[in-house]
Amino acid sequence: MIETTLQALGLTLPTPAAPAAHYVPFVIANGLVFISGQLPMQNGALQFTGQVDANNIDMGKNAAQHCALNILAQLKVACQNDWDRVIACVRLGGFVNCAAGFGEQSQVINGASELMTQVFGDKGRHARAAVGTCALPFNAMVEIDAIFNILH
Repeated sequence: MIETTLQALGLTLPTPAAPAAHYVPFVIANGLVFISGQLPMQNGALQFTGQVDANNIDMGKNAAQHCALNILAQLKVACQNDWDRVIACVRLGGFVNCAAGFGEQSQVINGASELMTQVFGDKGRHARAAVGTCALPFNAMVEIDAIFNILH
């Protein structure tokens, strides 16, 4: 069903990205999957770089959606390709590369939040943080981590 929903939205899950440093893509503990921060990657290349400002909020939102697709790709691996194991999206932590004074981080991270509810329905509703920062790895525009509850 998840694959069908993504297809209906015109979206495809990417190949899960390998870690860029000394960490693992996810950890499963007590029915929770902690997914490491995902960048807006597609086909192995970073798609959105630089800072978000008032002139490119939609671009930032699109970057957040790309991060969410990468989160889902990691989740699929964590669930051993069994989407029925997903109980709920618990939390997203969003980081937006932005200049001082920018205050629309929540609008940017909505790109990921909206995708989670489109894909999972009520199971996709989650707690969230949307934080502005002056820099992200590789000058990425957005980085998002996630926690999901899954069946053991």
